[in-house]
Amino acid sequence: MPRTVTVGLDGSPESLAAAEWATREARLRALPVRLVNVWEAAPDPMAQAPLLGAETHQHWSERIPREAAEGLRERHPGVDVTAEQLNGRPAEVLLKAADDAELLVLGTRGLSGVGGFMVGSVGLAVAAHAGRPVVFVRAGEQAADEHLTDPTGIPSALAAFRPVVLGLDTGTPDDALIGFAFEAALLRATALRVVHSWNEPPYIAYGLPPDLKMNARLAAEDAAAMTEALRPWREKYPAVEIIEDSLSGKPANHLVDASREASLVVVGRRVRGAALGAHIGPVTHAVLHHSTAPVAVVPHP
Repeated sequence: MPRTVTVGLDGSPESLAAAEWATREARLRALPVRLVNVWEAAPDPMAQAPLLGAETHQHWSERIPREAAEGLRERHPGVDVTAEQLNGRPAEVLLKAADDAELLVLGTRGLSGVGGFMVGSVGLAVAAHAGRPVVFVRAGEQAADEHLTDPTGIPSALAAFRPVVLGLDTGTPDDALIGFAFEAALLRATALRVVHSWNEPPYIAYGLPPDLKMNARLAAEDAAAMTEALRPWREKYPAVEIIEDSLSGKPANHLVDASREASLVVVGRRVRGAALGAHIGPVTHAVLHHSTAPVAVVPHP
């Protein structure tokens, strides 16, 4: 089976925004789009209700992927879009669907009044256990949001893409994570902004005056480590401009700040053997909830 850009679709505004993003991404990658709607049978009391019976529920849910696919084909001619309905528990079905995907795309509700996401339990479970990259798209995400403004200062999908942002741990740089970010930047013909943070010495917590020389040395060492980690990637992707940001402080804060000027934020999730737990790490968890740009969570050893 060929790789696809797969979307979890439930008819909500956030999932429809995810489907639009996925179709634009599929065009960049020259891949087909697969819309997956998960139908979970209603409990017996609901199934017997005259207005919300199981057959009625399934009938309406079958319309969701069919009508969404028709709309996507009209708006994105040339992209192969298929739709299907699968039975089971949403997280389990989506995890299985992700196995055959280049990436899985999910929608997540935007916070009212401020930028950011609200990632539900299904989305977190999928992000925590998927073997393929999972991209989260907030409701209301528009193509123009991922692009720079035009000469008149208006966001436009015809303008160049905003940079891709990568959160990098220079201590254990992973090829899958870095490679995904470089490919995303290359596909968008944009720069890759690599963000890494380092901690100031613990004397800050005791109210002692900062040692400026020590801080300068730590900053220089961290910047050198980042440059070295990216050196082979510069050679592999000479067309991609790299912007290196070595910053002191909390990494999640820096990535959320960078998301405001990004087309995509790429973060990692370390694959763990334990079956229980969220397994996405505090930095990725914070970025998922507060980024204003789509977020790709890439699993790695």
